[in-house]
Amino acid sequence: MTTLSDLNSGDAAAFVETLRGIYEHSPWIAERAAGRRPFASAAALKLALQDAVATASTDEQLGLIRAHPELAGKAALAGALTRESTHEQAGAGLHLCSEAEYAQLQQLNADYNARFGFPFILAVKGPDGKGLTRQAIIETFARRLRHQRADEMAECLRQIHRIAELRLDALLALPTDIGAAVMQWAATIGAWSEQDDGLTCSYMTDVHRRTAAQLARWMEQAGMQVHIDTVGNVVGRYLSPDAGARTLVTGSHYDTVRDGGHYDGRLGILLPIAVVRHLHERGERLPYHLEVVGFAEEEGVRFKSTFLGSTALTGHFDLAQLDQRDADGVSMRAALAATGHDPAAIPALARRPEDLLGFVEVHIEQGPVLLERGLPLGVVTAIAGSSRYLVALTGLASHAGTTPMGMRRDAAAAAAEIVLMVERRCGAVPALVGTVGQLQVPGGSVNVIPGACTLSLDIRAADDAVRLAAVADVLAAIDDICARRQVEARVEATVSASAAPCAPWMMDQLGQAILRAGLPRFDLASGAGHDAMAMARVTDVAMLFVRCGNGGISHNRLETMTGDDAQIAGEVLLDFLRRFAPAR
Repeated sequence: MTTLSDLNSGDAAAFVETLRGIYEHSPWIAERAAGRRPFASAAALKLALQDAVATASTDEQLGLIRAHPELAGKAALAGALTRESTHEQAGAGLHLCSEAEYAQLQQLNADYNARFGFPFILAVKGPDGKGLTRQAIIETFARRLRHQRADEMAECLRQIHRIAELRLDALLALPTDIGAAVMQWAATIGAWSEQDDGLTCSYMTDVHRRTAAQLARWMEQAGMQVHIDTVGNVVGRYLSPDAGARTLVTGSHYDTVRDGGHYDGRLGILLPIAVVRHLHERGERLPYHLEVVGFAEEEGVRFKSTFLGSTALTGHFDLAQLDQRDADGVSMRAALAATGHDPAAIPALARRPEDLLGFVEVHIEQGPVLLERGLPLGVVTAIAGSSRYLVALTGLASHAGTTPMGMRRDAAAAAAEIVLMVERRCGAVPALVGTVGQLQVPGGSVNVIPGACTLSLDIRAADDAVRLAAVADVLAAIDDICARRQVEARVEATVSASAAPCAPWMMDQLGQAILRAGLPRFDLASGAGHDAMAMARVTDVAMLFVRCGNGGISHNRLETMTGDDAQIAGEVLLDFLRRFAPAR
């Protein structure tokens, strides 16, 4: 078996020869990475190889892509693939294609080459290393045909790095226990859904309760004391030998958006469970109590009330929400009572700040920043504040054929101008985002000038002053646009959440753990809201972001991550917990 020590201690020629099969027919990558030895970790080696490709010329990058064979292509049929490619394609069952599947792949190969000028590259072993199905391969092939050339070239290089990563894992026999557990567990509970196609798990449904029960079982098996509290949080405590010790809390939410991904929220529960299991199997305890919480609700899908689980723990649960009703007219109070929970006991769930050491949340990034930088992990600096509004525009419905353009009071045209204004204003400031996610013309008709239009507005920034300045400008611009177009505007504020900065002392400890793993520390803000925002009201918080695949897509069934990234995140979290030093 080859070890990292072998790669570090041998001469450059031996290093290149040992890694010859890692990147297809491209020994120049190992040659350029050799000068960065010794590598502190396998993660550092992977990053050095990746950097060699990133700093190569475009022609060299295209040569690397073209060195790879087509999937189920002529080289495969002729038996002319490298040993590694033969094993990978066979592992995905591509040698077992039906006649129709083979014909479809051949057409996709031809269309792809005609569009891009290089072969389609896909790590067919998939995110978990166990192999994609032929149908998943074909669906990915067809979807990526719609990409722009530059984006697809970048994706091919990312897939090549994934192939190389899996080959290095096998060469060095790297540990996969934490990452494999996370991927397997996420797949298990990800198969339980309120809908037949896709993943939906909303608050206090049968699927939600089944998921909670499974999380509790995994926590118990990992050595924790477990209970499900009256709001539905699944709480596992890994006790310190010091009964009087304070508690460090970690966790995230297990509910999902409609047709969501497997890792949003759930990664932040499953990863700590796997880490605690790792500690428990070794008989290792921490000098503080560690609490892993699967928060019952964060997304607001069923009752339009977010952060129900985490606000209960902070003592800020709004009991008036219990009377809110879902689409079927069921109140939250009734839903809790029907599942055996006592809503009156919710206030007693509040944690005392003096008992807490802090809160750390692991979460997929839900964006493309880490992906584009080729980094598996990042330290979150702050969670963006959010200002949300509903805007109702009222113009005058009139005949589309007889009303001159200059005499119209078109509500939809005003809305269109507002959308573009928001894009301009928020696009001009880094780390500020503005979105019109809903746009409707009630009762619209093809031959009627829209007399009414409604739209949503969501403005976010990690700096509250930046966000509020943008909000003021956007609202003033809405007034100006509507006055000029003789359209009335009614603006209703629906959400106003302040930014939640992460504690620098906790950020630094996460950053040090990343550096000890052989990776660079990279800091970034979170544009999405997280349970850490609620927990920040009672204790210091920190967040570790994990790279999200498929262009950073989240809140979508295409959301993905890899077992390798879960493994390195687990190793970093484990190191962080072992070396955790409370604030002075």
